[in-house]
Amino acid sequence: MNHGSMKSPLTPLSFLARSAFVYRDKVAVADGDRLFTYGEFQQRVHRLAAALRARGIGPGDRVAVLSPNTVMALEPHFAVPLIGAVLVMLNTRLQGAELAWILNHCEARFLLVDPQLAAILEPVHGELAHVRHFVTDYESLLAEGTLPLGEVPEPDEDGLLAINYTSGTTGFPKGVMFSHRGAALNALGEMLEYGLNESSVYLWTLPLFHCNGWCFPWAVTAAGARHVCLRQPHPGPIVDAIRDSGVTHLCGAPVVVGGLAHHASSHGIRFQNGLRIVTAGAPPSPAVLRSAEEMGAEMFHCYGLTETYGPMTLCAWRAEWNDLPPQERSRVKARQGVPYVIAGTDVRLVDEHMIDVPADGETMGEVVMRGNNVMIGYYRNPEATTEAFRGGWFHSGDYAVMHPNGYLEIRDRKKDIIISGGENISSVEVEKTIYDHPAVLEAAVVAVPDDHWGEVPKAYVELKTGDGVTADDLVAFCRERLAHFKCPKHVEFGPLPKTATGKIRKNELRERDWKGREKRVN
Repeated sequence: MNHGSMKSPLTPLSFLARSAFVYRDKVAVADGDRLFTYGEFQQRVHRLAAALRARGIGPGDRVAVLSPNTVMALEPHFAVPLIGAVLVMLNTRLQGAELAWILNHCEARFLLVDPQLAAILEPVHGELAHVRHFVTDYESLLAEGTLPLGEVPEPDEDGLLAINYTSGTTGFPKGVMFSHRGAALNALGEMLEYGLNESSVYLWTLPLFHCNGWCFPWAVTAAGARHVCLRQPHPGPIVDAIRDSGVTHLCGAPVVVGGLAHHASSHGIRFQNGLRIVTAGAPPSPAVLRSAEEMGAEMFHCYGLTETYGPMTLCAWRAEWNDLPPQERSRVKARQGVPYVIAGTDVRLVDEHMIDVPADGETMGEVVMRGNNVMIGYYRNPEATTEAFRGGWFHSGDYAVMHPNGYLEIRDRKKDIIISGGENISSVEVEKTIYDHPAVLEAAVVAVPDDHWGEVPKAYVELKTGDGVTADDLVAFCRERLAHFKCPKHVEFGPLPKTATGKIRKNELRERDWKGREKRVN
């Protein structure tokens, strides 16, 4: 017998309701000098929800937020969906025209902007066709909300919770639609896989606009843990926050982790009281993982996309690997691993005919996935949605090998594979080798045109210090460790362009060499 009354919708909104009941007097959020208990956190969320509703915002309306990692970015993750509206977190690194395109595409009616970022939107004020409320004074807005909040709509667990726009490096951004169910389950996955509990202290180094902070706003809250907001996630402030607030967890792309590890090494800093770092966003090199562990951090490596609510797989650790030599241990940890427990086994590697490739650690296939933490689809883009879900699975565009033990290892994005003289070269493999050089801080390898081979690898490298390392030195270093056809034929030194989430913009690097010349199709 099916007792329908025994089933309640899965939603991350229930996490705050529970923690505000269980941990009402415990500090939930630290934002600079301001501390809010879970009871106060819930009250502020309800005030924001009431204020939005008083301004005419209701079910289905899009509410956009442009803010660094402060309470103004955290609290809307609960307040906006509480009244049935849809949250759109905006990338703080975008220009006005790019933001205007997103705001018009999602038809946002309400726009909440940090005062320090308001100038970005000044040139495009007149182009925001649907925005009816442009608010920069957050605390005054909260003051408009009267309590008690009153009745709120029961969420549809399969209904739209948030829209997260992709970077758009290969065209216009796509709006990835998150459901209440997917967000709740992925948040529980984060809490389970990384050991979040009521004693945890989570530092907001990962942008809250990036896949809704990989669902950690809801995961940290579900655990009854403490959020520590950080407006500028630079290495110095991160170190200060870790020490002053007793931080136990933080997330970041490999370049963020590498920068923090380099800072710690340069200043003789080692964390003694337990620090767990979750890294994803780009395949980390073993060298980055080793350097982070040398500063006292326990590293967790995961993999996912915006379309999977952030991380979906992780390199689930096995005790027997602890006895491996440090370099080999870090190489194992650099694998993208196996699905989260909430994802089951719904991740495959397939060829162009959707046939599974052998798990031999050598044969590459495309990563496809389905299940609880795969997006609803792309907002107002049915063609892209149909293409992404061809064959009944979401196609990631990432190419990987599967090792005999079932662990994935990403080899490249489809667009980043270098085809030189008919041979496929993994840019990630070459980058990992370059990162092993002790003078290298960051590296990116891309294809550049070559009259004989069609295209060859080129390495863009930023050094830790100006210690006299030359291009020939790095090429020779690679030739000792890789097949010669895989080694970079050119090396260029200097800072690397990055996205707001810390990913290196390989598209910009490619364009430098391909501009004005049509890339040969192999």
